Amino acid sequence: MALDREAVTRVLAGVPLPGGGDLVGRDLIRALSVEGGAVRFVIEAATPDEARTLGPVQAEAEARLKALPGVTSVQVVMTAHGPAPKAAPPSLKIGQHPTPQQGGPQRISGIDRIIAIASGKGGVGKSTVASNLAVALAREGRRVGLLDADIHGPSQPKMMGVNQRPASPDGKTIEPLVAHGVTMMSIGLMLKENEAVIWRGPMLMGALQQLLGQVAWGKLDILIIDLPPGTGDVQLTLAQRTQLTGALVVSTPQDVALLDARKALDMFSKLKTPVLGLIENMSTFCCPNCGHVTPIFGHGGVAAEARKLDLPFLGELPLALDVRVAGDSGTPIAATDSPLAEPYRALARRLIAGGMA
Repeated sequence: MALDREAVTRVLAGVPLPGGGDLVGRDLIRALSVEGGAVRFVIEAATPDEARTLGPVQAEAEARLKALPGVTSVQVVMTAHGPAPKAAPPSLKIGQHPTPQQGGPQRISGIDRIIAIASGKGGVGKSTVASNLAVALAREGRRVGLLDADIHGPSQPKMMGVNQRPASPDGKTIEPLVAHGVTMMSIGLMLKENEAVIWRGPMLMGALQQLLGQVAWGKLDILIIDLPPGTGDVQLTLAQRTQLTGALVVSTPQDVALLDARKALDMFSKLKTPVLGLIENMSTFCCPNCGHVTPIFGHGGVAAEARKLDLPFLGELPLALDVRVAGDSGTPIAATDSPLAEPYRALARRLIAGGMA
């Protein structure tokens, strides 16, 4: 018997919700499509808080559908649109000068671990790694936040598929958005499309302070911070004001990228921020037509650097067209059942096993 929407709907109607009822009875299913054996749909929660509580429900729905005869893949996206958000009051301004802070780096209430994703230079895929790692950790059952701290070049709204302006009910607290099971925030959500951020250091530091301290992150197991490339004001401010669990440094294998990665490692050493490991991105390219594997940027350079510095090498991530297409479409590859999601899941599992996430 061919798989159809009715069969899928019956399965979803059997998935209970924490407050009673089921996914279908509470009318939370949107955009359900069944194409061959591929099932796709959206779970639309009323609020970001409700979306966070529905993480286990999403996992249960995926598991039940995968057990349904005829199903070959399941893709579920969690959203939290709710009622139309109110425009932020005029008193909420992002990019003010930072306020004084006494007592050194501080913890952020409700967040167990904070990991910064860094690179010495741009163009090595750091933001792609950050978004996919956040989604992979969420799919492993962690409560995950993602902060886009690249103030001058925010890319996470595009990569995570969100463009809604966050609400600020009181003009002070910012309500983050939820996408693919991840609570996320970016300066890009507060700006008009294509609007440039032309700020000096104090404004950057003030914006970062607001994004960390004024966002209602809620209870999180881990907050992933996507840093800008280099070793500038944002990195310095973050390390001096916030208690970081550590940093992950992303590099491509070639010598030019490693030169700058070493500078990032030296920066974290001087700031007394633990480096949890190195990641080699764009490690190999597999031709989608012939299957030939080519190390376009060389291969193994990051692993060799990790051995030299006695730092953990956390894995190799491929250069793949589908990863780029997924990021441009707003659905990170780690949110899908593609084989290309597996390296990110392996990285997430390694961080969890090591007590880092």
